[in-house]
Amino acid sequence: MPASSQTKHDIQLGPVRLDPSRFAPANRRRLSAPGLRTFLTIADLWGLTEEQRRLVLGLPSRSTYQNWRAAVREHRDLTLSVDVLTRISAVLGIHQALGILFNTEQEGIAWLRGPHRAMVFGGRRPLDLLTSGAQDGLLAVRRFLDAAREGHYMAPNEIDEGFRPYTEADVVFT
Repeated sequence: MPASSQTKHDIQLGPVRLDPSRFAPANRRRLSAPGLRTFLTIADLWGLTEEQRRLVLGLPSRSTYQNWRAAVREHRDLTLSVDVLTRISAVLGIHQALGILFNTEQEGIAWLRGPHRAMVFGGRRPLDLLTSGAQDGLLAVRRFLDAAREGHYMAPNEIDEGFRPYTEADVVFT
């Protein structure tokens, strides 16, 4: 539609506002137990300690964390905060991106546990950023992997050291 024929109401000004009902207790209750159960499965797969799990979740007290675990095991209702659900969502996105970027779960876990030269990691392991206790750390790893998944540049790592770009001689037409 040409710009001249757009009405004032057709043009969206500013960022889209989230529907506040998505943060309502009923919605958080619906997502909390399955989300935490999935987080615990991924944390087992990644070999996270209890302290690392608590850091990823925003450092709840040990007793709170144990109560959450017991609630999901016993299939009781649980309502987590928006912050904790956001952290769990970031972990789910990281796990999904690793599954897309790497051939095996072990390769993805090795990437998390190995040092990385990308500026965001500063030579440290992505796992260190994940378990820093800051929501920003989780989201930075998620954004990095999402960008790599979308084909944006991913700085070379140790696995890439022996890579040799293809040349015309490597391309064979039959």
